[in-house]
Order: sequence, then C-alpha cells, then structure tokens
Amino acid sequence: MGALTGLRVVEFAGIGPGPHCAMMLADHGAEVVRIDREGGNGWPNPIMDRGRITITLDIRTDAGRAAALDRCDGADVVIEGFRPGVMERLGLGPEVLLARNPALVYGRVTGWGQDGPLARRAGHDINYIALTGALDAIGEPGRRAVPPLNLVGDFGGGSMYLAFGILAALWERERSGQGQVVDAAIVDGVSHLMTMFTGLLPSGRISLDRTHNMLGGSAAFYRTYLCADGREIAVGAIEPAFWSQMLDILGLADAGISQRQQDRSKTIELLEQAFLTAPRDHWMRLFHDTDACVSPVLSAEEAARDDHLVARHTFINREDLVQAAPAPRLSRTPAAT
Repeated sequence: MGALTGLRVVEFAGIGPGPHCAMMLADHGAEVVRIDREGGNGWPNPIMDRGRITITLDIRTDAGRAAALDRCDGADVVIEGFRPGVMERLGLGPEVLLARNPALVYGRVTGWGQDGPLARRAGHDINYIALTGALDAIGEPGRRAVPPLNLVGDFGGGSMYLAFGILAALWERERSGQGQVVDAAIVDGVSHLMTMFTGLLPSGRISLDRTHNMLGGSAAFYRTYLCADGREIAVGAIEPAFWSQMLDILGLADAGISQRQQDRSKTIELLEQAFLTAPRDHWMRLFHDTDACVSPVLSAEEAARDDHLVARHTFINREDLVQAAPAPRLSRTPAAT
C-alpha cells in the first residue's frame, strides 16, 4: 500500500519523461492506465513500463476518443507528452477534460513548453540542455561538450518536475477541490536545476567556464582517471583533508602536488601516471575504507553487484529483469513494483 494508493492516473503513451513519471507514480501505489496506440510507442521498455495496465485505442476515431474521455472522467491525473496543440486537435485537451472533470490535474511535459517561439519545434534532450547553458558547462576545456545521457534534460528537468508539479497540484486540490494544468517544460526544469551554479556565480565561488569550473571535469580533484586495466576511477576529493588522504594512499604526499586550478595540468599529469600503475580494483582495495572520495566507475551490470547497492537493495530482480527499485523510500508506506 504505497503513499499514492487510490490515485487514478491516465497516461497517454509517449516516450521518455512521460512514461518515467508514470512509472514513479505507479511505484508509489497509483493505479495507472496507459492509453496506447496499435503497435505501441516504438520504444518498448519492460522496466520503465512497469506497474500499469495498457489499453489500445485509436484516439483519432470517435469511438477511441469517447473511450479515452470516459477514462479521463474517472481519473485524478492525466499525463501527456505531445507537442502543444496535439491533444486539443484530438478533442482531449485540458479545456475539454477539465470541463468534464473539474478536479483533474492535467500534466503536460514537453521540451520547449506550451508557449514561446520554439514551442512547436522538434527537439531532444541535447537541444534543451544546450539552450539552457547546462551543456556548455560540462566537459574539459578545448574539447567538445559531452551530453550526460538524457539524465539532465528528459528525466532531471522533465519527468521529475512533472511529478513534482502533479503532486503540488494534488496538494492544492485538497483545499480548493479544483484541478489545474501542469506545464512541465524541460527547458524550465533544467534552468531550475542550474540554480545552484548560477546562484554562486556572483560570489565568484564557482565558474561555468570549462577552464575554471571545478565541477565540470577540468579540475584535478574532480574528474576521472584511467587505470592500468583500461578501467576508470572517479575522484571527488574537493576538500583539502580528502585530497591529502588521496595523495597519501597514492604515495604522492611529498610530491608537491597542488589543488589549485592554475596548476592543474601538471597535477593531472602526475595523477594520471600514478593511477596507470595499477588496475582499478587494486586502487579500490586501497581506498575502500577511506574518506578520500575515490570510487570505481562501474558499468550498469557491475553496479547491480556492488556491495553497497546490494546491501541497500537498490536493485531488484523481477521476471528475470534486474532493475532499479522504487525511489525514494518512505518509512510507513513503502513503494513497490
């Protein structure tokens, strides 16, 4: 019995952030019914599609539209991720649905938002994080920016903000009895995620210039290093005490290595040489019980076997599929698949 047990959700099948948001709601107990088209959305995902019932309707027909409207009449939440205007043309837009069901929370997730010059343009995660300044800040100076999977845009700035907006609207509905539209634009969400960085810019505590950005991959104390076996180590030794501990373990305590960004080239070269003298797992045995903030860069398969993640049951096995357990964890009403 999850925290959202009794919540009725209708998900109009899409790809990426919409299904991810629906999965989170289902994990926490919501009853999610997905309305899909014949043949599916083209991206079948047995893990992210977990926890809901799927019905197939052609919502372009009168019969399919009527069936979808009936489902939405009995729902608390609707989720859709089409371009602006698509649901309106189908007769399933928020004006129609809220007139029939005034308490409905209508969740919409798009890349550019429901309005603005780019609203009806095509786009993908890389375009949204490029426009908001996030992509420019990631990577080493003098090299091309590397997109961090679709984690920052589609899921960090998209599905997570859609879920938060839905829950905020549901909380407000408890007082007003009225539903509303949640416009979750990925460009808005990513810009909001960037506030930790942009908020520190005036103080000079951080820079988004890749040459000086200590969290973007250029700093010697916050980057990855190759080991003798071709695998990688992640170093996050920001604080001086952690940095000193790392140097001690590497045998470089007396090498005169500096943490300063202006000395990073020489420092990085020395650390690269040190880590290349042994395989990854050798270093992890040495760093295992320390506060040096050094971790192995694991593959997804290795992560599922990691001692810490196994102890926390971060991954579960359902129908022979290893997958992330529901998150976050609630003490009295835990989530489940």
